[in-house]
Formats: sequence, C-alpha cells, structure tokens
Amino acid sequence: MSGRKTNRIFSSILRGGRRCLWPRSRYAWWRRCGHWLLLSIILVAVIAWFMPPGTQTLKQEGRIIYDRHGHVLSMFLNHQQQWAFATPAKRVSPVLIQMLIAIEDQNFAWDPGVDPFAIIRAAGQMIMAGHVVSGASTLTMQVTRMLHPAPRTLPVKIEEALQAISLYEHYSKSAVLGMWLSLAPEGGNIQGIEAAAHAWFNQSPRTLGPAQAAFLVMMVRNPNRLNPLTHPRAALATRNQILREAQRRGIISRAALKRALATALPQRLYPMPLLSPQVASTLSSGTRSTIDAPMDRAVADIAQQALQQMAPSESIAIVVVSLKTKGIRAIYSGDWGNVQRDGFVDMTRAIRSPGSALKPFLYGLGFAAGIIRPSTNVADFPSNFGAYEPNDYNDRYMGVVTATTALRRSLNVPAVDLIEAYGPLRFAAHLRAAGTPLLLPYGEDPALPLALGGAGISMRRLLALYAGLANKGVVEHLHLIAGQHRRARRLLSPYAAEDVTAILNRPFPFGGPDGIAWKTGTSAGNRDDWAIGYNHRYAAAVWIGQPNGAALPGDTALAAIPILAKVFSILPGQPIEIHPTTRSLTLQRQPMGTLLEIASPAPGSQLTVGEPVSIRIIGGNRPFHFLLDGRPLTSNPALRSVDWTPAVAGFYQLSVLDASGQLVKRALRAVLPISAANVEWGNNVH
Repeated sequence: MSGRKTNRIFSSILRGGRRCLWPRSRYAWWRRCGHWLLLSIILVAVIAWFMPPGTQTLKQEGRIIYDRHGHVLSMFLNHQQQWAFATPAKRVSPVLIQMLIAIEDQNFAWDPGVDPFAIIRAAGQMIMAGHVVSGASTLTMQVTRMLHPAPRTLPVKIEEALQAISLYEHYSKSAVLGMWLSLAPEGGNIQGIEAAAHAWFNQSPRTLGPAQAAFLVMMVRNPNRLNPLTHPRAALATRNQILREAQRRGIISRAALKRALATALPQRLYPMPLLSPQVASTLSSGTRSTIDAPMDRAVADIAQQALQQMAPSESIAIVVVSLKTKGIRAIYSGDWGNVQRDGFVDMTRAIRSPGSALKPFLYGLGFAAGIIRPSTNVADFPSNFGAYEPNDYNDRYMGVVTATTALRRSLNVPAVDLIEAYGPLRFAAHLRAAGTPLLLPYGEDPALPLALGGAGISMRRLLALYAGLANKGVVEHLHLIAGQHRRARRLLSPYAAEDVTAILNRPFPFGGPDGIAWKTGTSAGNRDDWAIGYNHRYAAAVWIGQPNGAALPGDTALAAIPILAKVFSILPGQPIEIHPTTRSLTLQRQPMGTLLEIASPAPGSQLTVGEPVSIRIIGGNRPFHFLLDGRPLTSNPALRSVDWTPAVAGFYQLSVLDASGQLVKRALRAVLPISAANVEWGNNVH
C-alpha cells in the first residue's frame, strides 16, 4: 500500500472521530450524547450485574417461633448474640412502610437502586455550600451498607451504588424492602423491625402506631446518638420532626399527629418473648406451633405462683391439649434456667411413674370385657397376692365398696385384684396398641404392680390417654406443630369410656369449676404427684416432683389438685354432663336373677387342718370373689368354686361377692386331725 493511500485512510478516520465527538449540528450533538449515555448505562448495568452484595448477614438470624395465630411465642439470639430476625413487609404495620418510603426514599418504587436526581441534587448542594448538605442514599443503597458496613469514602460510595443497582437487577422491590426491615440497626444488639418492636414496645410490628413507627425509622439514622435511654432530647426532636413530615406528606392526619406527639418515648427495653422455652428451643425457626400464646402465658403464671410455695429442688409441669385437634395449647415444662430445678429439662417428656393415674384405663378395660361394672361390689381388705402385698395410701381399708367408689377413692387392693383378673400382659398390650407403651425395667414382664404405677410413661403420653378417654376411647398422639395429624387408635369402647368419665366427674375437693372429670396419682415413695382432668374442650395434666427422682418432702400427695383446678378455671368450655345410659345390656351384664348361696361346705361343717376343702357356690352373677377373713383367695372369677386348705386350727369367716354386689358369709371351723399323739397329750378339740 502506498504512503499516499495510507494518509488518505488515516485522515478519514480522524474526520469521523471529530464528527462523532464534536458534531457540527446541534441535533447531532445531542444524538451522540444520548448514544454515549445509553452506552454508559448499559456498561454500568453489566458491571453491576456481576457485583451483587453478599447476603450472608441475612442468614445470621436468630430463631423465632410462632403460636397458632401467627403471634410470636419465643425468640432466641443468633450466633453473634444479636436479636435479628427476618421481617417481610407483610409482618410490619403499613404506616411504618409508608413513612419509611416517603421520608427516606420517595422514589423507591421506580429507581434502579440509585436515584440519579438525588445524586445531582446532593452534589450541587455540596458544591454550593462547600460541605455535605444532604445525602443521596436510597433504601437499596442503605441495604448494601447494612450488608457490608464500611467507612464512608468516595470509592465505598461508588461500590455501594453499583451493588445497589445489582440488588435492583437480582431482587424485587418487595424483597429489597424486606432486607431493609430485617437489617435495620435499632440500638445495641437489636437488628430489624421485628426485634425492635418487641424490645422497645413489647408488641408485634403489625400493631405499630405512628409514634412507634417514627421512632423506629429515626433510630436507623443514628442508633447511638438518638438512643432515648442516653439522648432523650435529640431522640424526641428527631422523632417529632419525622412525624410532622409524615403529616405534611399526608401519611397521617392532624389528629393522629397530635396524639403521636403526645406519646412518650420508651423508657426501657422489654425482655424478648420466651414462652415454653424447653419446647420452643427444639423447633426450627419460623415454625408455627399449636400453642396459644395468651393461654400459655396464663398457665406459666399459675406454675410460677405454685413454685413460690415449693422447695428449691421441686419442679412443676403443666400441659393443656385441645380435645378436637389433639394439639397442645399450653405447656410449662419446668423452671427455665433454674439449675436447682434442672430447668433446662423438658419434664413433659421425662419418663416418670404414673402412680394411680392408670387406674381409669384398667377399670375401663374391665368394664369393656365384662369382668366388672361400676355397681359391682369389690373388697378393700388387707390382702396379699403371692409375694406382692399392696396397701392403700393411708393404710386404711374401706371393706366392701362399689367399683365406682374404689376408682374415685383410688383404692389399691381392688385395682390389683382387677388387674389380676384382667391380666397384666393383656393390660400392657392394650396400652401399647393404643400408641402409649409403658416402659418397664430391662428384662421385666408386666406384672400386678402396673395397676399402681409400676412402670414408666411420659406426661404427654399419659395426657394423650386421658384425651382419648374424653374422646370416647379413641387415643391419638399429641402434637406441637400446626397441621400435624397422627393416627388415631381405639383403646376403650365408647360405653366403657362413658362409664369411666361418669365416675371421674365430681367436684374438686378444694374448690374449682364443676363438670370436670379428674384423677390423681402418687408414685411409690412419693416421688411424683399427678392431677389430670378434662372437660368437653380441653384435657390438662399437672405434675409435681423433683427432676432427679428424689422423694417429695412432706405430705404433698394432693398438691397438684388445686393447681389443676386453677388451670381449668382459665380454660373455656362447658362442663361435662352425664346422661343416663340407654344402651341395652349384653349377656355378660344381665343379672341372672338368682340369689347367691354357698353350697359347700355345709353350715356347721368341721374341717380338718391340712385337708383340702372345695368351696362351691350357686346362683349369683359372675365374676365371683372369695375372701377368707377379709383376704382374697386365689381363684378364677369366672368359676363358681375354689379349693382351700386350712393351715391352722381355729375359726374362719368365709365371704363371697358376686358382680351384682350380693354378699354371703359363712363361719367355718378347722380342727387338728385325730392321732395317738393328740389323744396322749389331750390336744383333740371337740
């Protein structure tokens, strides 16, 4: 290529560049500027796309658990020991959102992360005044600063602007607003509007009024210099300025402004919500539980009042469950944080002895099997069952009573007699099939002590049994997370459940609401004190004991009953009404219509020591119970005979009870066998 041709080409390029940079016509000039501006915007947008700010700070949130209505139940610090929780715009009062956008970034709805007009305005004011007069930060730029705090230098501001544009490109306006509400510094270790509303005003962010909203918007500007606890004058002046600006922009009325200006600043920080902490601490953040916060708070107050009257090592647990859903409505698991009372242990899940609290289910199964019925007479005398010799709590015996009285008085001997007839293995198997297995010592099989609490069960499973009793015999596991449903299993027939409910429905001994079916239980050694009851809507349980398993001091066997009565006094629901049964009797339950008589031995018979005697009866209704001097003879209740061998010479009192309550007695006499030794020593008895 010749040099002349090269010069012509180079000259053409220079002329084109001059025309582009310095066009001759005014229209061409503006067109070229528009092209450069568009190119710059595209270039900035592309660069910003690859500079999104890290959002790890948003993930460093504490755990927040909600009640069944969506209200906050408990809050827990994050790993950085901050009160920080995700706060979407839908959880915040609309007046705060409107006030925030109107005062801090009125162009938030359309700006691309930065506000070019605000930047030009701020730059012009700075040039004219020689110092910074106003800022140009948008809410989106504030979010980038909250995500990555850094000194306020020009390079940092440029980086924040690019990251703000990147947020606009990657997230919706609603998401960016949620970030601001979640990250806003509100003083100390309080971060976000959710935590701030509870800490400063002890209320939900949904219920914030104009005065509270202006306060929280103000705090973000300078949490240290505008803290009302240290700088009340500056805080009051700034809050009122925001309120007046909100009224000028039409966000609040003049009347609302007047009320807000008269509202005092907060004087202290409130403790964060912490209800049912042993339970809430095990749930994932954001979980909506079945607990009703107001009811849970009321139950906690009852428990705290009771703890004031207890020994330092004693503890208490209370659970209330909805009979309709089987969801736990209130749960107090122990004195949270109290080391002496092992307050971090959830006593509602601890395995404890139920004492006599299992007796209603034993009687219910006995009713369903036809072994016994509420009107059956049973014997409460000192008795032994092989090596097992139960006794009543007060070592007093009532003699012959009905099954209704035996269950209401929680008599031990009739209960052991019943489980012997029903079968301990059979009883334990029914409970296991209903989803509430009993925990036995390793290698042990169910035995007679089950009737008196000789096994372990948790408070929640025990209450599930009583909720099933109230639900006509159908048992379902209790749950804590809203929407959960468990498999329902039948334990008792509806008729048997109604019979047991009718027996347990009586007034509280120390006063309380009527129409509550309730039962107590005291474990061996006075280690556990139980009171459990239900009405038409709720079932509740109270446990008192020492978490370490030690015996309760003093006579505290009835300490749980007044507390249960207090719990039901705060629960809504109609009392239980027992209606006369209209069901037809089965063959097992129909009276035979014959008198009970002792067929043998005959009256006046003389028995011989060491020789077996067959005791036989006629008439009466099964099952039968044979007693000798008040002590039960080992027999099959379905049979009309029993064999017995007199051990010593003397007089005996034979008593026989049938299912209808008939009682017959006969005096018996046993003598030594006649032998040469008897004659020689004169020991024969006439």
